[in-house]
This record gives sequence, structure tokens and C-alpha cells, in this order.
Amino acid sequence: MPAAKEQIRQIITENNINNVADVYTLLKDSFKDILQELMEAELDSALGYQKNQKGDIHTDNKRNGHSPKKLKSQYGEFQIDVPRDRNGEFEPKLIPKYQRDISGIEEKVISLYARGMSTRDIHDQLLELYGIELSAEMVSKITDKILPQVREWQSRPLNLVYPFVFMDCIHYKVREDGRILSRAAYIVLGVTADGYKEILSITVGANESSKFWLGMLNDLKNRGVKDVLFFCVDGLPGFKEAIQAVYPQAQIQRCVIHMLRNSFQYVNYKDLKKFSSDFKAVYNAPTEEAALAGLEGVKETWGKKYPYAISNWENNWEDVSSFFQFSDEIRRIMYTTNIIEGLNRQYRKVTKAKSVFPSDVALEKMLYLASENIVKKWTQRYRNWDQVLNQLIVLFGERLTCYL
Repeated sequence: MPAAKEQIRQIITENNINNVADVYTLLKDSFKDILQELMEAELDSALGYQKNQKGDIHTDNKRNGHSPKKLKSQYGEFQIDVPRDRNGEFEPKLIPKYQRDISGIEEKVISLYARGMSTRDIHDQLLELYGIELSAEMVSKITDKILPQVREWQSRPLNLVYPFVFMDCIHYKVREDGRILSRAAYIVLGVTADGYKEILSITVGANESSKFWLGMLNDLKNRGVKDVLFFCVDGLPGFKEAIQAVYPQAQIQRCVIHMLRNSFQYVNYKDLKKFSSDFKAVYNAPTEEAALAGLEGVKETWGKKYPYAISNWENNWEDVSSFFQFSDEIRRIMYTTNIIEGLNRQYRKVTKAKSVFPSDVALEKMLYLASENIVKKWTQRYRNWDQVLNQLIVLFGERLTCYL
């Protein structure tokens, strides 16, 4: 270590290094020289002797000059002289025969794109940091290389059963044939029998419709999902029919939080605090009977003043009340779609720099890359999952155990 420090001090002195820019220039110049020596050493190893030190080694192969090769690197472009052998057997491993880009720039472009940077910002950053200029078209071509991965991911086999599945969509603007159209990114998120979150599907299509959801549900079934215990969804006309057509045994739970928000929009601001406090007797009730009694109490107090705020619950009670028959551990998972709304917030954060996507494919590509980054953080399973799973097994028996 002391010797290394002395060498560093000598390098600083000999190269008159005074600032970070000087260090970068030194690294750039040294990088080419180091690569050159490494390739010479590769040929030494392949031939079995160092240059001008053949000695008694018997071989009909020997050095045969160099071939110039222009490379792109994180330090800019430069030329290197690739050593050759007479028999043409030498295949460099450090820089393979047809490789001219050793910058790792494609990985950097995809990483920056996955974090929501625009093609212009990516262009500017690469130019500033590495002196490499990439057009928006080239950035698009580089990120298009992951499209086979996207297609493979979209059609991958899924688990046989998911205790909980959440469905929602986010709306984006996409350019098509010179027009800007609205598109819905349909998101399906499942909770596995082991208690971990998994993004099952992302599909871009026309505006939200029950017909499209029916197609997505059939896609889940075709990819191996035999059963779902609970679908947790926001309100959508035809949603219930689509689910029942594909998974007739599944229970449907409307998001209680969305129901409350829908009711609150009919309530005057000065009454909102008292109204929401009274409504806790409904969604915090220990049983469905107690919840219905609480709803009747809220209706007596507020029904005449805010009839639509109450009828919203009465008309959708069948799909709201499913969670009352379960314990708190299961209720906490199924009564709200916050889990998928949190995922959607992360998607919006990544896509906020793009007001309009150039195509459906570009939108799918962005959401897929964002998903890869998001799921890396999903290392924890649901809290108290063992209790949840044991209760689900008691309640649903072979619908769950036959797939475990």
C-alpha cells in the first residue's frame, strides 16, 4: 500500500494534476494504454510466449502486426491497435472481434430511460459526462432492444392461484397517426400464496372498458391462473360481470376508500369532518349486521341532506360488504386498493416527464422498465401472512391447498 501511494504521488507530480478535470484527462489517456497492454498480454498467453522471448518454444504461429480499430468508451472515441497472429487463430476476449462500443452505454441509456428521463435529457447527460452524442432516434432504438423481454414477460406463466388480485388502470396520452389519443394502461397486481406482491400484467389499450378487462382476465387464465379468491377493484360498470364470467367463485371487494371519496364529493365541506366520523360506524363495524345498522344511523342523520352520499353505499352494498365476514388481518389487505394505487403513483413519478408518448409500444416499454425497478424493492411479504394464510385455508380449503 505505501508503494502504491508513492506511485500515485509520482503520477500526480509528473502529470501536473491540479483539479478533477486533469484527473479525468489522465484516466482517459491511461485507459487506452491499459487496454492496449491487456490485449498484447492476451496474445502472449495465446501464443505461449512474450514478444521477442520465444526461446525454445516450438510453434508455427507468431505475431503478425496489428489492425487498427476505433472504439467508443465512457472516455470518448479513440483508436486501439489489435494484435494479430499469423494463423488468424487469435480471438480477443477483452474486446471481441466485432465489438466497437465498450462504454456500456446501452445499459446506461436503458437505466436512465427506466427512471423517466426524456430522450433529450439522456442525450444531454451522455454528451456532458462521456462526450458521446446519441440522437433521440438512437435512444429509442437502444431501448427497443428490450421489447422481446417485454413480450416474454407479458406472456410468462403465472401461479396457479392468487389469494388476492388488484386491478386498476392509469390514463396516458399517446400519439397515433398525427392525433393525440387517450390510452389506458391496465395494471393487474397479485398477492401470491407466499404473501409477496407480484405485477401480473400491464397492457395498454383503449379507454377503460369492461370488454377489455374481460380479455385481460382471460389472458390470466390462459397463462395458468386457475383460481383467485378475492378481486379488489374500484367501481367500473361491467367489472363484476367480467370477473364472474372468468372466475365465478371469486369474491369481489369494492375499494372502501374509493367509496368514501365518492360519498364525500356530495357533502359540504363544513359537514365533512362530522360526516366522515359518523361513517366510521359503517366500515369499522365488527360484522355486516353492525355495519348495516351503522349505515341506517348515518342515513337517519344525513340522508335528507345528502341522499346521494348514502345511496352510493346502498346500491353497491353487495360488492362493498365482502370484507365484513373476515378477520382484521384479511380485511386490511382486501378493503382498499391502496396497494395498487401506490404502484400507480410510482408509475406516474417515472412518466411525469412525458406528456405524450409516441406510441403504445413506447408506453409499454417505459412501464415495463419502471416495474423492474419497483419490484426490486418488494422483498418483504405481507405482515402476519402466516395467520392470513391459515385463515384462508380454513375458509377456502382445497380451492387454495390443492395448488400449494
